[in-house]
Amino acid sequence: MWGLYIYKISRFLNTDAEVVAQLIAKTMRTTNIKDYSIAYIEKDLQSLKANDLIERAKQFHCYVIENSDDGVIIGVGSIGPFWGSKTESSLFNIFVDPEYQGHGLGKMIIKTLEMDEYFLRASRIEIPAQKLCYDFKNGIDEVDSEELYRLEKFDSDNFAKVK
Repeated sequence: MWGLYIYKISRFLNTDAEVVAQLIAKTMRTTNIKDYSIAYIEKDLQSLKANDLIERAKQFHCYVIENSDDGVIIGVGSIGPFWGSKTESSLFNIFVDPEYQGHGLGKMIIKTLEMDEYFLRASRIEIPAQKLCYDFKNGIDEVDSEELYRLEKFDSDNFAKVK
């Protein structure tokens, strides 16, 4: 029998940092291990601790998704300027708890990020390691020197329509 799940998306609070760091670690060690080495994941996790997330939230707009039944954070995503650009933005740290993957929550996070002011002002969006409506940057479908897949979305006409 299918249950009805209701989710709540809100802005990241500093008090969410520890839970979000644990969610990211769990997701990377469970899901991302299929695409990345354990050494890469463990190295990346060294810069994704609670204090790192609080610092990043000062530069980016971060959102969390909660299961409304129990208020547990089950997803996270961020958007911010691409290297300080006013016309380009990047999506960061999009993670969904492995137990909730496959239920459209990643799409829900992406849609939320696509309504954010950093998305709406951009003529180009870049995203590392995500596929939802994004193309491989420069047609390159291999990991780069940082061991990330780079994807992007160009469509200033459609971005303007959303505004």
